Amino acid sequence: MKSLSLESNSFELNEKEAVKIAVAKGDGIGPEIMDATLRILDAAGARIEPTFIDVGEAVYLSGNSSGITPESWDVIRKNKIILKSPITTPQGKGYKSLNVTMRKSLGLFANVRPVMSLSPYVQTYFPTMDVVVIRENEEDLYAGIEHQQTQDVVQCLKLITRPGCEKIVRYAFEYAKAYGRKKVTCMLKDNIMKLTDGLFHKVFDEIGELYPAIEKDVQIIDIATARLATRPADYDVVVTSNLYGDIVSDVAAEMVGSVGMAGSANIGKDIAMFEAIHGSAPDIAGMNVANPSGLLNGAVMMLAHIGQSDVADKVKNAWLATIESGYHTQDIFTQESKKKVSTEDFADEVIARLGMEPEHLKPSRLIEGTGKMEIPEFKRKATTKKLVGVDVFLDWPENDANKLGKSLEALNAYRMKLKMITNRGVKVYPDGLPETFCTDHWRCRFVCTTSDLTSKPTKYEEVNYEDIVALLSKLNAGGFDVIKTENLYKFGDRIGFSLGQGE
Repeated sequence: MKSLSLESNSFELNEKEAVKIAVAKGDGIGPEIMDATLRILDAAGARIEPTFIDVGEAVYLSGNSSGITPESWDVIRKNKIILKSPITTPQGKGYKSLNVTMRKSLGLFANVRPVMSLSPYVQTYFPTMDVVVIRENEEDLYAGIEHQQTQDVVQCLKLITRPGCEKIVRYAFEYAKAYGRKKVTCMLKDNIMKLTDGLFHKVFDEIGELYPAIEKDVQIIDIATARLATRPADYDVVVTSNLYGDIVSDVAAEMVGSVGMAGSANIGKDIAMFEAIHGSAPDIAGMNVANPSGLLNGAVMMLAHIGQSDVADKVKNAWLATIESGYHTQDIFTQESKKKVSTEDFADEVIARLGMEPEHLKPSRLIEGTGKMEIPEFKRKATTKKLVGVDVFLDWPENDANKLGKSLEALNAYRMKLKMITNRGVKVYPDGLPETFCTDHWRCRFVCTTSDLTSKPTKYEEVNYEDIVALLSKLNAGGFDVIKTENLYKFGDRIGFSLGQGE
């Protein structure tokens, strides 16, 4: 039986017993679409036992800054399966997104978002589109590590890890193999972010070699998104990092009619969460007009994950038959629709078609699938690591790179010398251009005095941490405002830091 579960998943399947799941009704339209979804699952004979948990806006505003109660965490970790409606994060109060917190805290590393055309019943310019976006779910810019460093400059850290890359890339290929997909496309921006996105690319190439039967492609994210939006037939499975995947999956969902139709699975080693990809839509909350299809499709993925593919097919086919029959909620209603229906009425129409299959749309056949996904544990490879310098970031309000550079070169810092200064990543000293706009945020790269700065590539000599401490002491004594440092390392023969633009 085909499943989204992992080979190492500790969740045990027992088709005769009801599976306990944590259910969060959410905010805005969340309670309405959850009630509709649960009614459909119950009518279809889903073997589940919901336990309702408190998460979202009311929990935030009650004084719990995480948006989830300790009791809810306990239920989730015990049941291991979550069906969640959209939630609202209060704005302007510094609250972190609970969606991101749950995905990262529970190790839900893979976000799976299938997108399929329902043409001609839902309007789209792409009647044959059938794409699955697999998005890394735990790291990247969504780590949410931000700082204001000067009056003019704020930063956000982009964190990409080899374990994270290996898990998501392996999952994408395993998904393609299990579901009979022919091609995996990796989308990234390693022409600019050569270390972070470069690592993602390197891992994709390494793991791709283990799947010779699957076609592989790597594309730069900007042109890849444009091509997906105009030639979706060129794509099958897309794998990418967190931010890119969030954007690309929404683009793909809109291409086939509505973000409100798409469901999503968040898969981890031990726990999985299923949801719609849209937000809580408070502007239409309580009006009984919301489309429950996104959450329902998430629930279908949940049923497949817990080994109830028979019920998953039953629900999905009834839903397809309802769409095909022209019973549409207001977000997809057109002149060609048969009737505009409410949230509750839509659920009734799906229930009335349980046991039926669509006549024209492709029916769901999950129960005929075989195979299980295998994600091996990460094994770190040993390598040598040498400290070869430091980037010192200064808050310096004067707009004169040459003055700053000469001041830094005049420092008598034992074994450390200035190599270059950049501003917003562009080299401005030595030999900078006067046209370059500079802020008050300067990266000053110091390396060992014996390093050969004329060789290509530069030969960096090893330094000690004490050398960097001595340099920082000199900078402080000289009245320089040090706001941040980043050590420069070599890993084997490879430098572990980017060059400045123009370096």
